[in-house]
Amino acid sequence: MTAAVLAVAAAAVLIAGALLIRSPRRMVTTPAERAVHLALHTASLAARPLRQGLTRTSATDAVPHLRSLVGAEGLGVSDPEGALLAWDGAHENLAAEFTEAARRAVAAQRPVLVALPDPDRPGRTLVTQPLLTDSGTVAGALGMVTGNRPGPGALGALAEVARYACGQLELAELDASRSRLDRAEVRALRAQISPHFIYNALNTIASFVRTDPDRARELILDFADFTRYSFRAAGEYTVLADELSNIERYLELERARFGSALEVRLRIAPEVLGVTLPFLALQPLVENAVRHGLAGTPGGGTVTIEALDAGTDCVLSVEDDGAGMDPDLLRTGSLDAAGAGGEAHVGLANVDDRLRAAFGNDYGLVVDTAPGAGTKVSMRVPKFRPGIRP
Repeated sequence: MTAAVLAVAAAAVLIAGALLIRSPRRMVTTPAERAVHLALHTASLAARPLRQGLTRTSATDAVPHLRSLVGAEGLGVSDPEGALLAWDGAHENLAAEFTEAARRAVAAQRPVLVALPDPDRPGRTLVTQPLLTDSGTVAGALGMVTGNRPGPGALGALAEVARYACGQLELAELDASRSRLDRAEVRALRAQISPHFIYNALNTIASFVRTDPDRARELILDFADFTRYSFRAAGEYTVLADELSNIERYLELERARFGSALEVRLRIAPEVLGVTLPFLALQPLVENAVRHGLAGTPGGGTVTIEALDAGTDCVLSVEDDGAGMDPDLLRTGSLDAAGAGGEAHVGLANVDDRLRAAFGNDYGLVVDTAPGAGTKVSMRVPKFRPGIRP
């Protein structure tokens, strides 16, 4: 072999080595792994509409993926009364047979098999499986058409898919229940807005009508905007900027009443103004600080409100320099504890519960207080949490 040939061969080896080093390693999967991945992906596609509850629209969106999971020629979904909500695949003409079989399956709470006359395929069968939740209620029924008489594998597949669908429907109901609870808690919190504040605010406005009509007009607008926001119908969440704007209206009304006796200090980081938090999560803290910061302090008091950037979280705090309270009252488990003069710190337990429900147990209220040392209430709110938006 000549030197030229050796050089060419060596160069070829080097190039091949470089290609082997630089080319990415191929990901090799087995047919079984691909089948598992496909099944999981299909299940996730079915879960999305089912998490909205069982309706005609959600059933229509979910039924093609459910049919794919069981490998049926046709598949239908019914409501608890057996009425057909959606069908996918062949044999749409079997709606009447499916409805009757679904009613029987729901009533008996067990699968129902119906042999379908077909001279070409004598084993063609309609199998209906009730959608039984863990609580014992029936959410509806699944029905599939098979070309041959179904064996244990096909029946087991339909039962598992029905169980999976029930799990998603139960999660949908849990989400709906939590949403209803959140709305009820917000309504309860609105009911706790001090009637004394409303009465005193109106009296304060009335006192300015003759002496300073322009000031009275401004306070009326602040009061109207405060009540409009506090009793709005939209959503369980808001953005920090809107919550702070409403707090400013509240404080403007209280400053008109107390004058120089109430001092307010704000420290707000602009980058956290867009953070989402539970509706009326901050306002009760400020109202408590004003009430208890001024209680028993003839010279007035100071309320400090902070909203600071803390990496992935926003830290919010409201502090007053009032009489404080006994920490033992908090250790008993009641955030709505009595403060100075026996007045209750209203709404704190409500806010704590809603923070933990939205963001987890790491995001509850933290109260720092002692008799004669004022009270500071803090919370952490994540800057972003999937599924939570105003």
